[in-house]
Amino acid sequence: MKQKESINPNLKALGESATLAMSERVRAMTKQGLEIFNLGIGESPFPVPNFIVESLKTHAQERSYLPVKGLPELRNAVSAYHKRQDGIDFKPDNILIGPGTKILMYLLQLSHDSELVVPSPCWVSYVPQANLLGKKVQLIQTSFEDKWHLSADKLAEACETDPSKPRLLVLNYPGNPDGGTYSEEELKAIAEVARKYEMVLLSDEIYGEMHHKGQHVSISKFYPEGTIISSGLSKWAAAGGWRLGTFAFPEELGWLLGPMTKAAGQTYSSVASPIQWAGVTAFNGGTELDNYLIHTRRILKKLSANCANMLRESGARIHQSEGAFYLFPDFTPFAENLAKRGIRSGKELGEAILNETHVATIPGVSFFRPAEELTLRMSYTNFDGTKAMKASEAIPIDQALPDSFLEEYCGKTLEATRKICDFVTKT
Repeated sequence: MKQKESINPNLKALGESATLAMSERVRAMTKQGLEIFNLGIGESPFPVPNFIVESLKTHAQERSYLPVKGLPELRNAVSAYHKRQDGIDFKPDNILIGPGTKILMYLLQLSHDSELVVPSPCWVSYVPQANLLGKKVQLIQTSFEDKWHLSADKLAEACETDPSKPRLLVLNYPGNPDGGTYSEEELKAIAEVARKYEMVLLSDEIYGEMHHKGQHVSISKFYPEGTIISSGLSKWAAAGGWRLGTFAFPEELGWLLGPMTKAAGQTYSSVASPIQWAGVTAFNGGTELDNYLIHTRRILKKLSANCANMLRESGARIHQSEGAFYLFPDFTPFAENLAKRGIRSGKELGEAILNETHVATIPGVSFFRPAEELTLRMSYTNFDGTKAMKASEAIPIDQALPDSFLEEYCGKTLEATRKICDFVTKT
């Protein structure tokens, strides 16, 4: 008997994740024998720190289901981590462990009856998750002149339309797609507005340890009673495929932790046991991790500065990346010339660059920018991170990496950036 087709209407309009879709496309083009310069995927190029890998091996025989909230030893380690790194006291019982932060974000939106408030540009999945749940979304547009930052004034203006409405604000920094971060003054001002309107604030700090100067500051310091901190192993430990994410709740938001834990128990049950035990080792940190982060930061900082300078010298508008591994150039200065070549949107620009130069990027519209805006996200990670790490470790920390370092160990990224510059300046 043929089954009657019946699909949740919220799913019918749901598109693919732009970043994952580009990864599949790059793989397909590579199978065709093409050399693709992949600046599309946001994945660390570095190896997982060896001491964390060894911990995973040691606990490979751990096979039992763990508590839904997570392994007690891991929740203790995450609690201690936030105390050490952020100066924030989270009780271990207020830590929730998930298979990556993406599912935890979805369960938060599922549990909190509110409107989602998020600045644009933003990560590709916040808004689709809200749409999937049939929730209202309020996008607050930022601009190049604002450094793509959400301002306290714009946030207050958005809240004044209905001051009593429950809202969930998501703030991600260092940011995806722009690599920018916020000053303490900006964070304090945003925190004051969030407190005034009694917002729940999800601070997505998955790239916190990848602040290029190691100076990340959590907004939870200024709004501790209303902020949930999101972190995990995917970026700073280069373990995206391990799928381990963490949410840290203040005592005042325990009313949200309860339903989220119930939803977790009815969906993923618990994160794989060996991964959680390795997570204990990762969040406990130590000298080996500190050294690892020093080298990843200095490689990414020098590489991003070099790529940004090339783009700026070509005529693109761009802000220097301050963390993570993204650049978000705006090619508006080339709009007239590009229009003559039939390119009038960020999506068309990205397609043309991919087809002509084989450099993969993600258009700004995927991060909820206006379709006509000529912005692209570049993830400057298409280099052999293991070789670059070993080479950096051979150079004393108190010495700058030589200019030749990038050409030798990150040459493909530099070449990809040159290809983009040549494409947009071509007449």
